[in-house]
Amino acid sequence: MLLLLVPFFLWIFAFLLLPAIMMLISSFQNEGGQGFTLGQYVKGLTHPLYTAAIKNSVILSLVSALVGLAVAAIGAYSFTTFSEKARDRMLSLSNMMTNFAGVPLAFGFMALLGTNGMLTLLFKQLGLSFLVFDLYSWKGLAWVYIYFQIPVALLIVYPSLYAIKEEWKESASLLGASAAQFWLRIGVPVLLPALVGTFSVLFANAMGAYATAYALVTNNFNLLSIQIGGLVAGDVFPRVELGSAMAVILFVILVIALWINEKMLRLARKGGGLP
Repeated sequence: MLLLLVPFFLWIFAFLLLPAIMMLISSFQNEGGQGFTLGQYVKGLTHPLYTAAIKNSVILSLVSALVGLAVAAIGAYSFTTFSEKARDRMLSLSNMMTNFAGVPLAFGFMALLGTNGMLTLLFKQLGLSFLVFDLYSWKGLAWVYIYFQIPVALLIVYPSLYAIKEEWKESASLLGASAAQFWLRIGVPVLLPALVGTFSVLFANAMGAYATAYALVTNNFNLLSIQIGGLVAGDVFPRVELGSAMAVILFVILVIALWINEKMLRLARKGGGLP
């Protein structure tokens, strides 16, 4: 039986472990792949271009994850009030939207909200210029990230809402608690582990996003994933060693985020920090 797993383990080694090992080794080498050095990490953590990329990616990921989670939590709760048929349709639509990312998503936003996008021109003709914004900026990129974060969060948060029993709401109401008090004292604490876990997934999803951001802003906005892609591919010549170091830094950031997430989950389960 174990022999049947050999192709699977070979696939894991060839396409996951081996590239990761080679990337780690490359990150400790000089340009050209010679010698051992920490210079690539020093450059990645001190050069203004790369530190700005790390900062922009972390802030964009935090904002899109927080806003996406908030909208998704409200949307998921509203799903529980729908009929079963309508709920299934909305969940199917959310599932379909999770696959609408990358270059097609960027093109869709450009067609609607780009400089000559349909909605942009419509807003201008209707005198609603205050609704027009620069899609190819930090604000525009944030809107795009939030858009593809919401359906992912919806599908993750929705099942956890069934942990809230109707009997709890009825009991709280009989004891004189308002809806706001119920959610503050009971609903949110019960859902907090699921919300924290979802936030971690959304943060990692945004940190690793590349195709959408590159198709939308190319090199006009400094993001860590775009910098890594540029260093590995190279418009003039590749700098694989530095790109590998930046990829390892990205991995470390995600590990730290997961560690913080685990600490928060433990606090949530123990009731620490809750009202």
